[in-house]
Amino acid sequence: MEKRVTFNERWLPYLLVGPQILVTLVFFFWPSAQMIQQSVLLEDAFGGNTKFVWFENFLHLFSDPAYWASVRVTVVFSALVATIGLAVSLLLAVMADRVIRGATAYNAFLVWPYAVAPAVAGVLWGFMFNPSVGIVTWLLHGIGVEFNFVINGNQALLLIVIAAVWNQVSYNFLFFLAGLQSIPRSLIEAAAIDGAGPTKRFWDIIFPLLSPTGFFLLVINILYAFFGTFGVVDALTKGGPANATEILVYKVYVDGFRGQDLGGSSAQSVVLMVVVVLLTIVQFRFIERRVHY
Repeated sequence: MEKRVTFNERWLPYLLVGPQILVTLVFFFWPSAQMIQQSVLLEDAFGGNTKFVWFENFLHLFSDPAYWASVRVTVVFSALVATIGLAVSLLLAVMADRVIRGATAYNAFLVWPYAVAPAVAGVLWGFMFNPSVGIVTWLLHGIGVEFNFVINGNQALLLIVIAAVWNQVSYNFLFFLAGLQSIPRSLIEAAAIDGAGPTKRFWDIIFPLLSPTGFFLLVINILYAFFGTFGVVDALTKGGPANATEILVYKVYVDGFRGQDLGGSSAQSVVLMVVVVLLTIVQFRFIERRVHY
């Protein structure tokens, strides 16, 4: 018989959800409203002269080749971060699920990267791949590979992808491992008795049962690639070289805080927010159909 929680006082439920509603209003709806308001204004750097320009900021934005170049970089970067991050995390979780001796230490080492801030992760990877003193750069030079992300845009993009994936892999790993451990062993043992090999058991039993976890992580990783990687880019490349790593969220910062184009950066923020909302809707509308609950 299902038990439902009841409250003797009618005001108690509102009191319990009140802090969360207040946080959402102050830190999401209020800034979003200000962003939308600023996106239709043209104002100087000091806010002394403000002019209502309707949608001129958006028209200028969509006619700017630099903005579309940033869009292309963001699409490639987000696809690589989400795909590689989920694939590596799933592989590590499958290996951790099989480890018996030393499992605690193995899991602890894989969780540690999540405690590192994105900016710190960018500094660490930048130091290891430093063209002058980086240990990884020195090893690559020893095998005939010249790696200099300061002047090579493709190498810089590859490096921020590696740093972003490394920083997020622990989060994905924890959810995948929890999902693997929640799968009934009887199903896997029955498939093994029926003659299914490890690969077939994974794709026919384990992977479909992990689809809810994978779908959740897909949404989270796309949001992370769009917004949570600002610190990695700022610490590693600052959008360079030649804007080769200037993703959309970093371009908002550059145009708004460095270029003091408050209206243009607000318009970029509005477009970015709409794109992320649409991506999330598409994922829930179409991809969720393939999820097995």
